[in-house]
Amino acid sequence: MKKCLIVVNTYKAESQLLGNTIKTFLERKGIRADIFLFSGVSSEYPFAGYDFVITLGGDGTVLFAARGCLSLGIPVFPVNLGEFGFIASVQKDEWAVRLEEFLSGSLPVVPRSMVQASLLRSGQRSFSAVALNDIVISAKAAARLVTLDLAFNGTSFGKFKADGIIVATATGSTAYSAAAGGPIIDPALDALVLSPVCPFSLSNRPLVLPPDGTLEAQVLPSRASGLIMTADGQITVDVHIGDRIQFCLAKEKVLLAGCNSAKFYGALRSKLNWSGGPLA
Repeated sequence: MKKCLIVVNTYKAESQLLGNTIKTFLERKGIRADIFLFSGVSSEYPFAGYDFVITLGGDGTVLFAARGCLSLGIPVFPVNLGEFGFIASVQKDEWAVRLEEFLSGSLPVVPRSMVQASLLRSGQRSFSAVALNDIVISAKAAARLVTLDLAFNGTSFGKFKADGIIVATATGSTAYSAAAGGPIIDPALDALVLSPVCPFSLSNRPLVLPPDGTLEAQVLPSRASGLIMTADGQITVDVHIGDRIQFCLAKEKVLLAGCNSAKFYGALRSKLNWSGGPLA
């Protein structure tokens, strides 16, 4: 480990101060550290040439780094300065201890699956994206139904009328998908979660799909004047009637430091206030 990129979320007041502190910490160990300022949305992925990445922010900062580091195989060390921290599991008061463990090789680095979407227009791929949490198809305007013809591995699920659909990974099962009524899945599992958003029919329920298949959505005419596809809430592209979107798990997995099962279930207890029931 000779070169590190520190991703600083500019919306977090303490992020830049901590970034400079970590930069000094690493340079004293002979590790070159550069700082990248992340404002919440960026089309720039400046991760090539680095040995590892440190994110200082919330889960959204990790999502950005995960997309950029996936194909490079660069591990991400996520320090939580946000509210939930389901993915950014290294707490700010323990970063020095955990970073020492990471550099010595004693901190677990776990692989996490990502979802990939390909937008096909007139039979040609016009756009593709990967996401650690989810990819969403929805109307541009709120409270507008979209109509999608869904199939998995060629088997039809029928037409779904809803405000949209969420295709999430196990990691993303605690995010937008959970808010839409989807199940919570251990992020160590390889699976796709299909969650309709406010479906017109109550029979359209969330589905957990196996990792070795392709979910396809064809956009059918609807009253919504415009549709969009959004990856991790950060990348957006327009979708047109007749477009087909294919979803599958990406071949590569992103590497996250310190994000083991104990951290995940600890976050469920603390963030979702799991108490085990009322005290007698």
